Amino acid sequence: MGGTTEILDQPVAESESSFLLRPSSPRLAVCLVSGGMDSCATAAIAREENSELAFLHVSYGQRTEARERRAFEQLADHYGVKKRLAVSIEHLAKIGGSSLTDLHVPVTDANLSSREIPTSYVPFRNAHLLSIAASWAEVLSAKRIYVGAVAEDSSGYPDCRPEFYAAFQQAINVGTRPETNVQIVTPVIAMRKAQIVRRGLELGAPFELTWSCYKASERACGCCDSCALRLRAFLEVGVTDPISYA
Repeated sequence: MGGTTEILDQPVAESESSFLLRPSSPRLAVCLVSGGMDSCATAAIAREENSELAFLHVSYGQRTEARERRAFEQLADHYGVKKRLAVSIEHLAKIGGSSLTDLHVPVTDANLSSREIPTSYVPFRNAHLLSIAASWAEVLSAKRIYVGAVAEDSSGYPDCRPEFYAAFQQAINVGTRPETNVQIVTPVIAMRKAQIVRRGLELGAPFELTWSCYKASERACGCCDSCALRLRAFLEVGVTDPISYA
């Protein structure tokens, strides 16, 4: 089998179901960077743990596609990343089923107490992203794929759960060359959003370059799930969110 999975024992403060991988020696790592807050903090962590990074950005026909791409390029410039790949899987917009990709489906205002899967869920999106990352990682001989998935304090997306990443790790192990050893690393999956902000600030993550809003590309709406989660996180940390809101 191509690759092995090593599960890291969880600290008491972490969720018992969290899927984290034990860091190995510094090597080249692929980092999925959407341009949002979580991926920015994840990139900052990846920068600390690896000698070289390759940044991957995947557009999928979302409403704020151009703005997120700009954030990706600015983050790559900030970290001096030379290996960067931006691709489009716009067929997800043609498939539809999400308010992020279908203009006929409104982006609903945030309801942070809801346990229902929101309309902003893009069906099975993260499987597409990880497949691209795994292909590129195998070509680059990268040893890790970093992804800023958040399980606990997020919008309830099923493809952000630890068990999804554990299952996809097994798919990578089975579906790559025998000599390939690529590990999925999810460093913020067990964190609340406020913890992500705090960790990012500790590492000097440039949150001012990020974009999280589902609706707008000039000034963040402040009303969608993503904006509400972000604003609450910065409020809990006691720091002003550096991006502008309508």
